[in-house]
Amino acid sequence: MSEINRRAALGTGAAALAATGLSAQAANATAPADTAGGGNPFLFRLTRSAPDNYHGGSLRGAHEKDFPVLAGQQASVYFVHLDVGGMREPHWHPSAWELNFIISGTADWVVLGTHADGSYHNERFRAGQGDLVFAPQGFFHYFGNASPHDPLQVLVIFNTSTAEPNDDIGILAALNSLPREVLATTFGVDPSAFAKVPKTLKPVVITKHS
Repeated sequence: MSEINRRAALGTGAAALAATGLSAQAANATAPADTAGGGNPFLFRLTRSAPDNYHGGSLRGAHEKDFPVLAGQQASVYFVHLDVGGMREPHWHPSAWELNFIISGTADWVVLGTHADGSYHNERFRAGQGDLVFAPQGFFHYFGNASPHDPLQVLVIFNTSTAEPNDDIGILAALNSLPREVLATTFGVDPSAFAKVPKTLKPVVITKHS
């Protein structure tokens, strides 16, 4: 089977898995000691794994570090849970595309990237339960929970086996990598305009509207 066919099969299988009923209850389940399903190397209990919790939601991942069978397979999967008001930090992936399946809830999206005509296209749209959203490799993007009442659950598939932070550049890190005078010149404002931008490089990953 070709690499393209393998990736297509992965996306189809993951979407079908998500459609069978990953619920809010599963997203918040306590992780058992064995996420690999009794030692089976081909099974990983994603929604039962220990989450990375943030102000605004949580993130669970299956990648080569916690699901060794993925090593060298150019595949990883993440389960994102966003509370009401929750959002994923604006970011891009230098060496991976991203396929997002909306399990439940409604998401507001922004995808920005170059196109064949040499221009930047800023796509803003809303996606709902059962929808797929594709972010091409290197395209700047973010999504947030659009509902004022319900949580958002998204299954995210990457064509890389590494843990997401190893292929993730967030807007906070990008801003902090530049001197304030460079930012001021770029935006055409006084450097004092960036005085309140945090100077830590710690990624936000998931946060929440105040």
